[in-house]
Amino acid sequence: MNSGAIITASDLKRHYKIRIGGFFSKASVLKALDGVSFTICGGKTLAVVGESGCGKTTLARLVTMIEQPTSGCLEIKGIDGASKNRNEKRALHKLVQIVFQDPYGSLNPRKKIGSILEEPLIINTTLTASQRREAAHEMLAKVGLTSEQYSRYPHMFSGGQRQRIAIARALMLKPALVVADEPVSALDVSVQAQALNLLKDLQDEMNLAYLFISHDLGVVRHISDDLLVMYLGRPVEQGSKTDIFKMPLHPYTRALMGSIPSVNKDARKGRIRLSGEIPSPLNPPPGCSFHKRCTFMTAICSEQSPELRLIGGRQVACHHAENIAGTPF
Repeated sequence: MNSGAIITASDLKRHYKIRIGGFFSKASVLKALDGVSFTICGGKTLAVVGESGCGKTTLARLVTMIEQPTSGCLEIKGIDGASKNRNEKRALHKLVQIVFQDPYGSLNPRKKIGSILEEPLIINTTLTASQRREAAHEMLAKVGLTSEQYSRYPHMFSGGQRQRIAIARALMLKPALVVADEPVSALDVSVQAQALNLLKDLQDEMNLAYLFISHDLGVVRHISDDLLVMYLGRPVEQGSKTDIFKMPLHPYTRALMGSIPSVNKDARKGRIRLSGEIPSPLNPPPGCSFHKRCTFMTAICSEQSPELRLIGGRQVACHHAENIAGTPF
């Protein structure tokens, strides 16, 4: 089911001023996020992928309103994400919830599971104690846990169970959007699929929109509808998961796809291997920020920064995307 746009982001930027040589030194600008736009509808998942330092977590902090953007617009169900109105701010915090990466560190070890689940209701609703308790029991059942586990402490659960509890806590306020920040990367591979299937089932049941942040393209392939590939704070390829996995048009996306394990010997032969480190975001190279690691690089790449443009059904920021489309993958 698709109920229209839950969140719309337009040209989001987050820049930080950093002084490296002391208080009297000239401040440098770190462009952690530099122009990201997207829309997520109810029941859909946008996955954000890229290496560490590409801006994924900064984007999550803006969407969850932990930080405000330097510029750009963010709307959640028609409400301005930068609204100063008290009622609108309260509504926004109910509409957006987050599931963190570490199920061991995100739960208070001194509180029982029932208290952890009920805390959002105490802060944000006027429900009675019995109503909160009933809601907590219902949510435990939704994530595959039992009523008996309501009175237990986090240390009494496995990693997979703790992440189920973290998911349950995020859903207690019935949000429209859930930001999932590497939600399965700390779990054993054997239970990752269970957590992903749970997230998908809950999305279908509650018509949730997901902003799913990950570096694991195997996981992304399983859960996403659309894909946003980021490099050094900027989107380099953006479109439907089906189109991008079938024929990635940016060299960086191709290199990421090549990192997915495969038993196919022929598939492994044609992979692009990334060499070198990600440039410093404080001193990015001129032109395309990826050109020093790119096998398709020409003179224009070091001189002119490519803008996102529509090619093959998706947005691509590459001067040579049309030529890359004709090369085997």
